[in-house]
Amino acid sequence: MTENTALPVGVTRPGDDAFEDLSVRGINKRFTARPEEFHVVTTTEQVVSVVRDAVRDGKRIAVRSGGHGYENVVGDPAVQVVVDLGEMREVSFDPERKAFAVEPGVRMADLYRTLYEGWGVTLPAGDSATVGLGGHVVGGGFGSLSRSEGLAADHLLAVEVVVVDAAGEVRAVVATRDPEDPHHDLWWAHTGGGGGNFGVVTRYWFRSPDATGDDPRAALPQPPASVLTGTILFNRESLDRMALRTLVGNFGRWHENNSSPESAYTSLFSGLVLLGRPREGDPGMGAVAFAHVDATRPDAQKLMSDYVTELTAGLGDFPVVLPTEVLPWLEAKKALAQSQDAEIGRQKVKSAFLRRGYADEQIDTLYDYLDSADHSNDSSLVALQSYGGRINSVAGDATASAQRGSVIQAFFMNTWQDAELDETNVDWMRRLFRDLYAKSGGVPAPGEEHDGCYINFPDADMADPEWNTSGVSWEDLYYKDNAVRLRAIKAEWDPREVFRHVLSLRSGN
Repeated sequence: MTENTALPVGVTRPGDDAFEDLSVRGINKRFTARPEEFHVVTTTEQVVSVVRDAVRDGKRIAVRSGGHGYENVVGDPAVQVVVDLGEMREVSFDPERKAFAVEPGVRMADLYRTLYEGWGVTLPAGDSATVGLGGHVVGGGFGSLSRSEGLAADHLLAVEVVVVDAAGEVRAVVATRDPEDPHHDLWWAHTGGGGGNFGVVTRYWFRSPDATGDDPRAALPQPPASVLTGTILFNRESLDRMALRTLVGNFGRWHENNSSPESAYTSLFSGLVLLGRPREGDPGMGAVAFAHVDATRPDAQKLMSDYVTELTAGLGDFPVVLPTEVLPWLEAKKALAQSQDAEIGRQKVKSAFLRRGYADEQIDTLYDYLDSADHSNDSSLVALQSYGGRINSVAGDATASAQRGSVIQAFFMNTWQDAELDETNVDWMRRLFRDLYAKSGGVPAPGEEHDGCYINFPDADMADPEWNTSGVSWEDLYYKDNAVRLRAIKAEWDPREVFRHVLSLRSGN
C-alpha cells in the first residue's frame, strides 16, 4: 500500500493514542479534524451502524477516504462524527457483475498496480498516488488516459451507498447503470455529483460500457504497454511577458485544434505548469511542460515531435527540450504521481475548465501574479492539463459530469507552511483568480470560452458573492444544467440532509 502505517479499526476519541494522527491526516495542512469521534471502518455493515447511531443521536457526520479534500469539510467544527473509509482497500473481480469491485479507501497507486499486474487493465483516473478512490470517482475523475478512454466515472457500473431516508432509517443500497434500475438516479448522481452529497459509498463496481464477455481482461481499458515521455524546461529569465503569451497561446491553440474524440492526439496527454517566482534565492524555473504518448503507436515519435514543435514555436532556442524516454506504463504513471504529489503544506486551490486557450490579457494577468516578488507563499503554480478527446464524446447529461466540451483543465495551487501567512496567501490566490476572470464576474462562467469548475477541486469562494459576482450560482459552475436533477436526487435520497458540507447540494435550493 502507498501508506504503510495501518490505522486502528474502531472508535478513536480525543485523548486516544491515534487521535492526533487521524486529526492531521488530510492533505491540506490548513485544516485539522477534531470531532468527538473518528470511526475507522472496514465493512459496509460498520458504516451502516455508525451512521445509524449518529442519526439517532443527532450528530453531524463527515466522510473521508484518501484525505485529499481541499476545503474544510472534515475539519468543520460542526462535525461530530468522522467516518474514515481509509482502511477499506480491497480490489477484486466480481464474476456475477463481470466487473471490478473496488472499495473507497484504495489509493490510486495501489489501484493501478493491482489492476495492471493482476489483469492488465486500468481505470482512466487521476495521477496522484495517494488520492483515495472514494471521493475521486464521485467527482468524475480524470487523468493521463482520459483523452483516450474517458473519465473514470464513464466506466462506473454500480455503487453501494449507505443512505438515510426521511424517517431516519439507514440502509445500504446498490444503484446501477441500468436505466431500468429503480435506483438508477442514485448511480447517475455518483458519476460527477461530488462527494458527501447523497450518502456513504462503500463499494464501486467498474466495467466499461462497451465491454463484452466474462474475461476480466476485457472489462476495462488496457493501457499502452509503454509510454513515450517528453519534458521541456523554460527558464524564468527568458520567459518574459511576451514569451509567456506565446507559450500559453501555443498550448491553448494546440488543444483547441487537437482535442476532438476522433483526433490521433487523444493518445497524447500534456501539462504546462507555470511556476510562481520563489520568495528569495535562485529565480527558479518559469515553466515546465511534459507530454505522454502511447509508445506502441508507430507514429509516437512524430506525434511527440510535432507537438513539441508547435508548443515551442516562436520562442527561439531558450526552451530546453530534454531527450524523450520510453517507460513501462506503470513507471510512467509513477513519474506523474511524483511530480503531482510534491506540494505539501497549507494550501488554497482553484480550478477551471477551458473551451479555448487564454486570451493575451489573461496571460498577462498570470504573468503579473506569478512573476511578482512580493508574495509570501513558498510555491505557487498554475497547471494547464490536456482535456477533451473521448471525454467529449459523451453527452453532458449522460453522467453528472457536465463539462463535455472543454479542451483544457486548469488547476491553481498556492502552498505555504506558516499559519500566520494564511490570510495573505489565500487573498493572493483569490485576487489572481478574480482578475483572471474579470470579464465573467471573477469566475470561469460557462460560455464560449470557459466551462465552469471541477468539483474534485472544491472552492468555497465560488459560493461567496464577494468573489463570484457573475450571477452564476456555484452549483451551475460545477454542475451546469445537471444541478437541477442533482438537487432532485438529493431530495429523494437524503431528505434530512444528513450529508452536508460547505459545498454540498441542498434539496430545496
